[in-house]
Amino acid sequence: MFGEKMSKKEVKKGTILLAQPFMADPNFKRSVVLITDHHKTEGTVGYVLDQPAGAQINDVVDNFPEIDAPLYIGGPVGSDTLHYIHDVGHILDRSVKVVDGVYWGGDYEKLKFLIKNQLIKAHNIKFFLGYSGWSSGQLEDEIEYGSWMLSEMDPNYAFNMNPKSIWKQATRNKGGRYTVISELPNSNHLN
Repeated sequence: MFGEKMSKKEVKKGTILLAQPFMADPNFKRSVVLITDHHKTEGTVGYVLDQPAGAQINDVVDNFPEIDAPLYIGGPVGSDTLHYIHDVGHILDRSVKVVDGVYWGGDYEKLKFLIKNQLIKAHNIKFFLGYSGWSSGQLEDEIEYGSWMLSEMDPNYAFNMNPKSIWKQATRNKGGRYTVISELPNSNHLN
């Protein structure tokens, strides 16, 4: 099933990181991070899938075509930068395939053209302010320390789920003991 056979150190593009239930870091508390790029020597880049920014893309980006798409906090790095994942890599030039059904980035001007012409709609794309980044070996150290559980990406996590339920569902989908972990309360003082 989901991630059960993944080794603790097997981080790769398309892996999702599930924060351990009581991680104290407010940037990642009960979060799900999609890894979009991972190199042993250059480090790792990913995006938090379940932290809405409380704004829409059109609220913060000037001269952007109208689209009813919320912004998400991708992570604590480069919080003044815009990033996006989507499911339309077949029509958005220079997109990078992360896993089947999920692409990263692509030609920004063509993105605006496709949105303006309603070929990309809100359910096809997720916008992020900032990103999550780790230097070479840093993420592996955090995994070894026990901060993260690893699993496999399902495009539904990015495009078809309420952000409040992604962590619980992705953890449950790992099966076995993770089903129990997914039900732990959000605060350790309740245990």
